[in-house]
Amino acid sequence: MQAEVINTGSELLLGLVTNTHLGYLAGELAPCGVTIARQVCVPDGPPIREALEAALDRSDLVFTTGGLGPTTDDITREAAAELLGLPLRPDEEILAGIRQRFARRGLPMADRIARQAMVPAGTEVLPNPNGTAPGLYFPPPVLGGHRARHLFLLPGPPRELRPMFVDHVLPKLRAVLPPSSFRERRIYRLTGIGESQVEERIGKQLEERGDLEVGYCARPSEVDFRLIGPPAILAETEPAIRAVVGEWIYSDGAALEAAVVDLLREKKLTVATAESCTGGSLAGRLTNVPGASEVFLAGYVTYGNEAKENTLGVPASLLAVHGAVSEPVAVAMAEGARRVSGARYALSTTGIAGPGGGTEDKPVGTVYVALAAEGYPTVVRRCYFPLDRVTFKHMTTSAALDLLRRRILGLPLELGGGSSSPRLG
Repeated sequence: MQAEVINTGSELLLGLVTNTHLGYLAGELAPCGVTIARQVCVPDGPPIREALEAALDRSDLVFTTGGLGPTTDDITREAAAELLGLPLRPDEEILAGIRQRFARRGLPMADRIARQAMVPAGTEVLPNPNGTAPGLYFPPPVLGGHRARHLFLLPGPPRELRPMFVDHVLPKLRAVLPPSSFRERRIYRLTGIGESQVEERIGKQLEERGDLEVGYCARPSEVDFRLIGPPAILAETEPAIRAVVGEWIYSDGAALEAAVVDLLREKKLTVATAESCTGGSLAGRLTNVPGASEVFLAGYVTYGNEAKENTLGVPASLLAVHGAVSEPVAVAMAEGARRVSGARYALSTTGIAGPGGGTEDKPVGTVYVALAAEGYPTVVRRCYFPLDRVTFKHMTTSAALDLLRRRILGLPLELGGGSSSPRLG
């Protein structure tokens, strides 16, 4: 089945907002046997109706994103209703929910907000607990003589669209699409290994089988290894995948910090952090995970040398002899954080984010990550991430989280190891 995505919003075409919808929708639709054949991005206003009219006549399945809000330029709902000759009627249940939402937040509700409760006749409302604008599903009877058999109008903000898609659109697609079109998708999230290494170790062998779709998505410090195919084939290949790249797999979809927090909670362990160059980013990633309060005891941001001495007990002599960006100081920071907090584990980061401050021995991008653990000698990784400051921080904190993950699971702490690659049947 051929699908078309219409992304609406002048902010997308002005470069003010990054359009992430296409990648997300394509990834979710592929296991349903649906291919996105075309994607169109149009500004607010009349172009929305023009794009809808063209899409409904050339595609089997059409999705729109955005244009469901209360302002005058949000006309996707009205454009679709006008195009299909469907009267708009107020939905009192939606309107009551919007009023309750504003009342809970203590905000006044402008008159125009109510237009989000207008529903075209014959359509199905897709609830939106994360916003005020519901989504809408147009089934075949209301699409008349158009080629498209299904039309979905979805909100623009990703935090609203994605839960709606999972909770309401996917179940609808499963009900209307033939069962033979569906395949299973598995995603293995890895860290500490590059996508080319994953391909070399296992990906090429799986592609040679001919019964699986293999894909990769690389991000700083991480790789998503994606397989789509019959459930039985995926189950058959699972053991070989785990045997070859299992030590680098940290989850089947959850973020690295969530996987680490889950491990800590499962084993009833605690952690603290001591950060210099990452400025609290490591603690921030951990505390973004629900339930982190059960395992995260303390985070110390000791950016200056005096803070390292006074807060963590780092000896002034170490700082004077080796400098703040050094293995001995990283060790002292981690051990100090564990001692002060009483945590089972403590992670530290100290490095040169740049763009200045580098030397020949320690160029910009150099960073030390240390892990102090009860019952084990403190371990340190020296890493090199010569990137912008934001990416540098992300990759440094990922290295720290992976070090902790490996310690908890009893995996090798030195990267670059791994098993040889057995052939797959």
